[in-house]
Amino acid sequence: MNNFRPKTTFIGKKNIYLPTCQSTNDEAALLLQQGAVAEGTVVITDHQMAGRGQRGSNWQAAPGQNLTFSIVLRPAFLTAIEQFRLNIAVSLGVWAGLMPLLGKDLKIKWPNDLYYKNQKIGGILIENVLQSSRIETAIIGIGLNVNQSDFTNPHATSLRNITQQMYDLWEVLADLLLKIEENYLLLRSGHYNRLKMRYLQNLYRYQEIHLFGQNDTVFEGMIIGVGETGKLAVQIGNELQHFDLKEINYLV
Repeated sequence: MNNFRPKTTFIGKKNIYLPTCQSTNDEAALLLQQGAVAEGTVVITDHQMAGRGQRGSNWQAAPGQNLTFSIVLRPAFLTAIEQFRLNIAVSLGVWAGLMPLLGKDLKIKWPNDLYYKNQKIGGILIENVLQSSRIETAIIGIGLNVNQSDFTNPHATSLRNITQQMYDLWEVLADLLLKIEENYLLLRSGHYNRLKMRYLQNLYRYQEIHLFGQNDTVFEGMIIGVGETGKLAVQIGNELQHFDLKEINYLV
């Protein structure tokens, strides 16, 4: 850990390592409550006992085999209604960090999971604190399956299972932080349209006809975009519908 020096400008230059914790997002939030925290501070743990996914789902990872960390950002350049732009930049950063290892079958599953073919390899949870109409702070929680080989969930996989190789966790982390910073700086510099285009180009099942579920209804549709607030745009027959998180399920 003492030798960890990512080739970034600010993300990861200050890092806090915890052998175990309940949640790196909770630890980052506590640091913010206690005082000033430099933008780009990273909180990382070997064992996250109560990791969270989107809308309260759990993120479970074997201790010491995967990456579980959080990044503190201060994207005051974004308004409250632009929150999903940060989601796009961070998702692309994680995707770009893994792309050299996994190739074209790596996709971003809306809104911000990382999928290899039809299996989940990572997830992102962004928790924003708003000040007036802008984002004061953002805590970016990231979980990535790296060296774990056994999963109770058949839809989960890891870098090791895909490539049949073991990885140095700190090297993978350094690559991820560099790409996250690159995409975050693009967003801060006003290149949102460029980022959104790349996000859609690498979106899981984008412009493909598939089955979806909503409550007890199964229907065929095609993802054609993502709205400004992050809702998924799905063409269903002659009708275009927009879905929020947990309002739609991907089916085989």
